[in-house]
Amino acid sequence: MSDDHAHALAVAEKLKHADEDSAAEARSAFLAFWDPGGKHHFEVEETVVLPAWARHGAVDHPAIVQMLTEHVDLRRRAADIAADETPSLADLHELGERFERHVWLEEQTVIPLMVHTLPGEELLELRAAVEVA
Repeated sequence: MSDDHAHALAVAEKLKHADEDSAAEARSAFLAFWDPGGKHHFEVEETVVLPAWARHGAVDHPAIVQMLTEHVDLRRRAADIAADETPSLADLHELGERFERHVWLEEQTVIPLMVHTLPGEELLELRAAVEVA
């Protein structure tokens, strides 16, 4: 698991379990992760990883479509949380649940799909490109 994904899961846990006393801290932890790191992570996936996938796999593969759809949803939810200094606990919990599910989609489905689909040399080049990005 990447450091980004491990950190994202820790932030998702804070969001999922936020209560009246910890809501502001959970929101702050998410925003500190999201901008610029989380947003950048999504951008790297969309501009580096998925074009590499598209050379060998179907662009409309259900896991890829789900990943992109979740990116749009999570960006919208992040913008809502950023714009509201006191979001509801329900909104924080929902963001945490969706964020956690997204990380696990990538870890358990998308990454293994890439590993099994991309030729070995291209996979190594992709890893290097992701590290540079």
